[in-house]
Amino acid sequence: MSIYQSLAQLEAAGQPAALCTIVASQGSTPRHEGSKMLVYPDGRTEGSVGGGELESLVVEAARAALSDGQPRKVDFSMVDPQRGDPGVCGGSVSVFVEPIVPAPTMVVIGAGHVGRAVAHLAKWLGFRVVVSDDRAAFCTPEAVPGADQYLPCPMVDLPLHISITPHHYLILTTRNVMVDVPGLPALLETPAAYLGIIGSKRRWLTTREKLQEAGIPEEKLNRVVSPIGLALKAETPEEIAVSILGEIIMLRRGGDGKRMGHLVPD
Repeated sequence: MSIYQSLAQLEAAGQPAALCTIVASQGSTPRHEGSKMLVYPDGRTEGSVGGGELESLVVEAARAALSDGQPRKVDFSMVDPQRGDPGVCGGSVSVFVEPIVPAPTMVVIGAGHVGRAVAHLAKWLGFRVVVSDDRAAFCTPEAVPGADQYLPCPMVDLPLHISITPHHYLILTTRNVMVDVPGLPALLETPAAYLGIIGSKRRWLTTREKLQEAGIPEEKLNRVVSPIGLALKAETPEEIAVSILGEIIMLRRGGDGKRMGHLVPD
């Protein structure tokens, strides 16, 4: 399989990687312009930009790019290992490292009225959308049109079916505490960017108490946002979806949720 095919698969699955391309080479070097290597977050590679110490340094740069989301060009002289050069070929190479950051993924857990509205709005806003529900009849393209993936399974099994990364936003539009309590511990072990639960403050306090009794550490429980959304006095499922997605956009973009009119000087 070619690197381009792998990139297409990564995009379809919503997974990140870094594409490393030799953009300049002079003198004797193991690989030349256009040579490519794909680096996955765990350090696995596909393709090659030269092997050996050079490749190790490029992998290091690639993982740094995946961490901060910024592309970079790294230059290497291959003359004198005693001064830190990654080889003795006699030439030099420049490698452009491009982080392939997927579109953020919205995982909607609980495909009732609000869940369907959240999935629809998230898709319109450019999120990759995964819908999950332990009730199989609620988790279909007919019930929730337009999602990218459907996972009819208990919440506790969700991390077994998708790799949850810092690019994932978990929205629990679930029906009650009895669904949340057994499923949340598995989600709290993931590096998701956001984990929010719909419902009243009382509902979350009840859930939190039960999870504390089960031994879930306080620092993990503090990751949970509940109730979710901005204070819009929303009532309909569609209005509630706007409230929830408004909060997600605010967090992603570093906003503060204030009315724009309040920001205009007198």
